[in-house]
Amino acid sequence: MVNTGGNKEPGPRKTSKPAAPRNSTDDWGLKTSTEGDTSWQFRGINKVILVGRLGKDPEVRYIPNGGAVANLQVATSESWRDKQTGEMREQTEWHRVVLFGKLAEVAGEYLRKGAQVYIEGQLRTRSWEDNGITRYVTEILVKTTGTMQMLGRAAGAQTQPEEGQQFSGQPQPEPQAEAGTKKGGAKTKGRGRKAAQPEPQPQPPEGDDYGFSDDIPF
Repeated sequence: MVNTGGNKEPGPRKTSKPAAPRNSTDDWGLKTSTEGDTSWQFRGINKVILVGRLGKDPEVRYIPNGGAVANLQVATSESWRDKQTGEMREQTEWHRVVLFGKLAEVAGEYLRKGAQVYIEGQLRTRSWEDNGITRYVTEILVKTTGTMQMLGRAAGAQTQPEEGQQFSGQPQPEPQAEAGTKKGGAKTKGRGRKAAQPEPQPQPPEGDDYGFSDDIPF
């Protein structure tokens, strides 16, 4: 058909290449994003929560930089009924917990064998050579970002904290001093002294066995 109107016939419509999606998945099927910081998706999260009882008194020592380190052996148990015999079964797992700094000192003062504790920390596996054999051990480290909470009163401790008292590995600043007082009890105007800066807490030395025995009480 001849076009006599002087208008050009419409040609084939051009198609543009679709834009790449802002969100996609990687080779492992993990969702990734081009916006914001997504590095956590690759690093993962290393967090452990335990509620158990101590199998022995804490072992506390001081490392060369003056910080305290405490080793706890914490037992967690689960029970179930055997479908065949009808008897109750129980399985106990032992966990090595390492506390640092103020938490280690608190554990040494208040915790005793049989005490129930709540622990938040992170897993760490270390290795060492034993007569040519490489051995491994996995522990739960409770550092400045960790938490320890005593759920019951420990028998045999010299002093007892309040039940359920929670201790954090983060150093707590001293409360700001109140306004000074004159003789006779009258308060003086003006602000108190600035609170002292908290001292840095010791961190676990890399590749160290923390000086503790590898024996676990069963």
